[in-house]
Amino acid sequence: MKTPLILIPKPKAEDSFGITLAPLSLEEIYTKVDDPANGAVVVMSGMVRNQTDGKAVVALEYQAYEPMGLQVFYQIAASIRRKWSDVNRVAIYHRIGRLKIGEISVLVAVGCPHRGEAFAACQYAIDTLKHNAPIWKKEHWQDGSSSWVSIGACEQEC
Repeated sequence: MKTPLILIPKPKAEDSFGITLAPLSLEEIYTKVDDPANGAVVVMSGMVRNQTDGKAVVALEYQAYEPMGLQVFYQIAASIRRKWSDVNRVAIYHRIGRLKIGEISVLVAVGCPHRGEAFAACQYAIDTLKHNAPIWKKEHWQDGSSSWVSIGACEQEC
């Protein structure tokens, strides 16, 4: 019996992806999806907040299985292009390492001729990333304790 071949989509040259230790820049990600044909650019910026469920957080630590994570990002972009064919550009970036309160942990940006499609595609991208990407976070609490949490725990069906 042959093992089925799984086709991994190749990213489009105009799209951009990354998993990095370096701080993420809103301006840089916006520039990556900017295009003269866009009527809208929607950017979703996920940030480290100072609490979870009322418990004080002092930092988050992210780890990822990068090769698989990037493949998930490519699949998200390919799905976006199937659902919203007018999308011009997609950028998906996630930080790893220890992040302080207020730092950006994830940026998703979509450039498109129309705002409705840009909003919908951007929401789809972040929801699908949170559900499918092999990325984990460790919450460091003010009391000195910490715990790992999978970001795959979507609040709703993705």
